[in-house]
Amino acid sequence: MAAPPLPGPLAHLAPLLGHYGYWAVGAVVLVEDFGVPAPGETILLAAGVYAGAGRLNVVLVALIAFTAAVVGDNIGYLIGRVGGRAFVHRWGRYIFLTPKRFAAAEAFFGRHGGKIVTVARFIEGLRQANGIIAGTTGMHWRRFLAFNALGAALWVGLWTTLAYLVGSHITTVYDEVSRYQLYVLAAAAVLIAAFVARHVVRRRRES
Repeated sequence: MAAPPLPGPLAHLAPLLGHYGYWAVGAVVLVEDFGVPAPGETILLAAGVYAGAGRLNVVLVALIAFTAAVVGDNIGYLIGRVGGRAFVHRWGRYIFLTPKRFAAAEAFFGRHGGKIVTVARFIEGLRQANGIIAGTTGMHWRRFLAFNALGAALWVGLWTTLAYLVGSHITTVYDEVSRYQLYVLAAAAVLIAAFVARHVVRRRRES
């Protein structure tokens, strides 16, 4: 069966996906999730379109992407856990991240880290740094693993299913979902800011 034409920004992934198939999905999602700039979400959408056209198995695409996402974030967590704290304490003051501010961020992430890890999967930039931040702030690994797996399952499930069902119309659907996603993320940002402000006020009262 001939490969379906990939629409819009997905088109440049056709040679990679057509030649390497599942390997391309796993490798690109994996490296993106521990900080390497790579089109992880884009190749997931493209693989879903291919699956809808019968070129790939949608269940295998989802399983491989999920596994790669979880493993990639755990590599990032290990990087943050081993080297992140020393880096922050040595160089953080040059970006206004003093030990005191880092301690406050660490306490906040420890309390609300699960929500952040889950939601970060859908946010460009945070998706790549998610594991490193969790490791650097000392989030318990089992807690990180559980919420990271939840976020990965929701992320893979959403985009693989949509791409599989709507095929070449996926870029239109993606743009529409992303448009409303901005409102959701803005509301989440306001809530997080409120939590941070409350945490800072509480610490000042206790000190």
